Amino acid sequence: MIHQTAAGPRFRGDRRPSAPRGSRREWLELVAAVRGAGPVPAGWLCGGPHARTRILAIGEARQGPTGYGAAVLIKGEDPGTALLLAAAPANKGRLIDAASVLPGLAAVAPGVLAGTGAATVVELADPVDPQTVLTRIRAVAAAPGPLFLYLTGQLHVDAKQRQIHVALARTTPATVRYTGLPWAWLAHEFQVRRPGTTTVVVDLAADPAAWQRLRQEGLALGHGIRLYGRITAPAPRRKIATPDYLKVYAEVWRGGARPSLTELHAYAADRAGPGDALYLAMDGVPGDPGPTPVPQQTAAPAAADPHPAILAAAGAGRHGEAASMAAMWESEALRAYGPGSLEAVHWLEVRADLARLAGEPARSCELWMASAQARLARGQTTDDTDVQGAVDRAHHQWEQLRDPDRARSLAPALVTLRRQVPGRRRGALEAVQRRLEQLHAVPAAGR
Repeated sequence: MIHQTAAGPRFRGDRRPSAPRGSRREWLELVAAVRGAGPVPAGWLCGGPHARTRILAIGEARQGPTGYGAAVLIKGEDPGTALLLAAAPANKGRLIDAASVLPGLAAVAPGVLAGTGAATVVELADPVDPQTVLTRIRAVAAAPGPLFLYLTGQLHVDAKQRQIHVALARTTPATVRYTGLPWAWLAHEFQVRRPGTTTVVVDLAADPAAWQRLRQEGLALGHGIRLYGRITAPAPRRKIATPDYLKVYAEVWRGGARPSLTELHAYAADRAGPGDALYLAMDGVPGDPGPTPVPQQTAAPAAADPHPAILAAAGAGRHGEAASMAAMWESEALRAYGPGSLEAVHWLEVRADLARLAGEPARSCELWMASAQARLARGQTTDDTDVQGAVDRAHHQWEQLRDPDRARSLAPALVTLRRQVPGRRRGALEAVQRRLEQLHAVPAAGR
């Protein structure tokens, strides 16, 4: 056991363990700032001021002022890395018992978790500081081999910037912007890796604001990253959820079975039981069948068409999964072609139609209006068929709204668009204005 002190770690036991013998050593540096204080054998617990990190792979690690293991001996080229990250508030805001999955996953062989013969597994339980977690993620993302992140925890939306965050030990609804880990940080760090070498498996609970956001937009990490998992709706008050989805993974692997990740996801989703949940299953690189848990490094076929898979997910009622896939492709279009490009506008319109299929008329209306505005900004004329079609669809979805407050909030933007794009049918602008007058009369009628 290692105990952190002001002067650095100290060892308890008969003697300090010796380093592994051998003529060849290759070191994977996990934290550049850490400097040696003696070797630490595999499986020893390293206690730090912000979290617990356990090195589970074969080899030795050095412990430094941060309290985290730094380096692990790896044999072979491009070994895999698995990061087990369990995070949840330590206060009454806890929605999920995230750390309960760690003993099961830690009992799985490192090579199984990372999908390689030689592997490093790092466990991070209940971290406090988002910058410390970012350092961990950045370090493992720099490794050249396959990377698997197993993430359990809960999602929140900050009140100011409306961004998704993973809650950490000190996170509260009021401090999530400063004490949570922004989801965008994960996406940014993983985009530097080769497509097809990164897999993220999540078992997350969402607070009400995050749940509403995810139902509308899904969750994605970007092109080239495989994302599988489950996100559950807010549990009843005072009830703590459990990461049953990822526990099935650990159970199957400990039993000796080695199904493909796609098969394991389907099995875990079935075993996790009924309930209000979003399931994510995105290969990241279209056309990669993913026959084993190891991400393949093959490029996507140029002719690969993601639309059938997206439509199939929406048709099966997996609206969050469909929205996530569309958001991933929109992100790729923005990166490759830029904002306002026809490619980006196309995926914006796909998301608008998916919102319609999911029964979210307000979101669909917003996205169709955004599409019309983007096309007009490109220089398309007000009598262009695509521009008129976008405004007509936005108008139609607005008409489906049964929430007077939501309809009133969207009306000004729709009226502005209708004045610019009257449409082929006469009287469209007048129809919006008439309904708006009726909506304004609703509160008066109730008084």
